[in-house]
Amino acid sequence: MKQFLFTMAGVFAGLVLFMVFVPVVLVTMALSATAPEPIPGRTVLELDLRGPLTDQAPHNPLWGIGRNSTSVMSIVETLRRAERDDRVKGVLVRLPEGGLEPGMADEIRLGLNHFRASGKPVYAHSQGIYPAGIGTTAYMLGRAADQFWMQPGASLQVTGLATEELFLKRFFDKYGVVPQFEQRYEYKNAVNGYMQSDFTPAHREATLSWMGSVYASNLAFAAADRKADPAVLRRNLEAGPHGAQEALRLRLIDGVGQVREVQQALLDKAGDGARLIDFDDYAEDPSDRRPVGDAIGLIEAEGPIVTGRDRGSNPFTGGATIYSDDIAKAVVRAAKADSVKAIVLRLNSPGGSDTASEQILDAIRFAKSKGKPVVVSMSTYGASGGYWIASEASSIVAQPTTLTGSIGVFGGKFALGEAAARFGVDIRPLGVGGEYAGAFGVSQPFTADQRAAFSGWMDRIYESFVARVAAGRKLPVQRVREIAKGRVWTGAQARSLGLVDEVGGFYQAVDKAKQLARLEGDVPIRRMTPTEGAFEALQKALGVSAASARTLAAAAWIFGDPRAQAVLDQVAEARLRSEGGGTVLAPMPIR
Repeated sequence: MKQFLFTMAGVFAGLVLFMVFVPVVLVTMALSATAPEPIPGRTVLELDLRGPLTDQAPHNPLWGIGRNSTSVMSIVETLRRAERDDRVKGVLVRLPEGGLEPGMADEIRLGLNHFRASGKPVYAHSQGIYPAGIGTTAYMLGRAADQFWMQPGASLQVTGLATEELFLKRFFDKYGVVPQFEQRYEYKNAVNGYMQSDFTPAHREATLSWMGSVYASNLAFAAADRKADPAVLRRNLEAGPHGAQEALRLRLIDGVGQVREVQQALLDKAGDGARLIDFDDYAEDPSDRRPVGDAIGLIEAEGPIVTGRDRGSNPFTGGATIYSDDIAKAVVRAAKADSVKAIVLRLNSPGGSDTASEQILDAIRFAKSKGKPVVVSMSTYGASGGYWIASEASSIVAQPTTLTGSIGVFGGKFALGEAAARFGVDIRPLGVGGEYAGAFGVSQPFTADQRAAFSGWMDRIYESFVARVAAGRKLPVQRVREIAKGRVWTGAQARSLGLVDEVGGFYQAVDKAKQLARLEGDVPIRRMTPTEGAFEALQKALGVSAASARTLAAAAWIFGDPRAQAVLDQVAEARLRSEGGGTVLAPMPIR
């Protein structure tokens, strides 16, 4: 009887899945795929930057259902399209209270400036900018607009940049936790919080260096976009915090008013009958337009770098990860495509596995061997494993605030035996074979021989990293060692060191790719980022085969939801369009 009840419960759950979940998912996908309502002849786009922001759009068609998120790449691409659209008369930007990641803010600023250069106005509105996060980036974007307004009573608290680090050494000492990590070298400070109780001199130097560079860059752009005196602007900002009226008096902003007032001001400027349209509603997927003739292949990669391919353990989480098999395959496919004359790899990664990074780098070498220039465009991060990938590209383009380099490696373990014993938990190791077999057990610290072997492994990885940078950047090995040591530089600093070829954004990277490939005119961009079809995503969500996903969808239709049939037709069409492309384990070294 008990088994029978369990079986009936399973059947009931399956029926719920058929009747409720599948139709909801399919209809949601259909609604997202249907064409938006016609854009009025006079339109003002409202770009809201207050929600979650990624560098690149999600590659899973199920990710983002019910979410409020957008991507930097979709913003800059849509701005380019909007500036050529006679129906679009202006853009209103809603600024976040805590700022954006520096590289992302730099990219959006370039997009807004290019839009303004077409003769169309950009207004910005803020409900307050506060110290949490990097508020200087939000202020910089406000200054990139023709008009920068703040809500009455709002606060402008852009007085500098500050950070705090958590150090656990005294806590670990108290409870017997022994952190054992190898760093190459002193600036590779990601694990300092485990082994120190304060900043080391190198950690302090590197952190203040990149923060100072980001701060100086934000202020310089905020001054340049308004042709203001940088020293006066800095002095007035650092004298804050300021209320909105005081900020207006100091000419730090242009107006004080509610959001409805700035909306109306821009609508009035756009002309009679102008309507406000959400930016995301205006945007459409550019991969739906198949380019004809010669093209530049675009491949996007965001997140930590790992080996293998995306198996989509949970397609609804939307976490960004760079899978080496997927990205390497995409680069090779672009290299073999006759119509693709150059490749732009859009990269936003703080690092990851050395072997995964090397696999992607090998694909870049293959593309270059086929005569296809590969230009890397870096967003907020192009560090560690991310820089390993970029090191031998034909050209590297970074934003002035992109965190770049971190040419180094670290790895290790926590020895927890003593700590566990204090709480009555005993960890007893056993093993056969060589002594190193148990090196990464947590019961006890490394032996002297284990530590020496592990240290040698870290040295080999570090020397491989240095060699790739020296070869790719055409720098002497000794010079790379001097500027490496695990140190993070900003893009502006990296440019002066020879680690980056140009300072700029995505479209500067596209221009560089055109130049290297000797292409002229308006060359289409063919998105070749690895993606999966809607049924494959549903397969991962439900734990069934793609064929079963289709069966579930058909069953949902048979059970009385006629909307599913239209969805099936749309998904099938989308699939046809997309075919052919176009659109820590303790010992692992983490960089």
